[in-house]
Amino acid sequence: MTGLVCVGLACAQAGLPPEWETRKQLAALVSTANRLQPVLGELNPEAWKENGAPGAYVQQWQNTRKALGYLQTSAERLARDPNRLSLAMDTYFRLQGLEQLLNSLAAGVRRYQNPAVADLLMGIANENSANRDFLEQYMKDLAATHESELHVMDTEAQRCRSILSKQPPAAKKTAAAPKGAKD
Repeated sequence: MTGLVCVGLACAQAGLPPEWETRKQLAALVSTANRLQPVLGELNPEAWKENGAPGAYVQQWQNTRKALGYLQTSAERLARDPNRLSLAMDTYFRLQGLEQLLNSLAAGVRRYQNPAVADLLMGIANENSANRDFLEQYMKDLAATHESELHVMDTEAQRCRSILSKQPPAAKKTAAAPKGAKD
């Protein structure tokens, strides 16, 4: 029966890319995201207010810079421990959140600063689409792998419980009273 467990785990692992490939993709994601930093540094949403921009763009710009940092940290944590589904999900959702912030911020850049800078910002963000797709598939494969492993463990636990429940109860041994002891 042990062979069945190994076969099940081998089958479950077949969907995941090797760790080195996952780390390579995560490094590419971080590298591309890092290219956003200087472009975000060129933005001046405070000056946009003079042209009628809402003050919320300043907060959005700050949130975008923070989100970029959170994405980088999350991807680095996932690279160190690529079998953690929670880290994969965190990285994926941080990437999605950053993309949403960038889309909105780019609209402000296009209107109040420079359309070419907005295009550059979105162009860099779009370069991460292949990395996002990889991360999404990786997250699905990792979840499927963990589900498969849990199924195998549960099946084995049920089998062991079944074997144990069919065994006769062990006879209880009573300890002999020490010599000279009184009741």
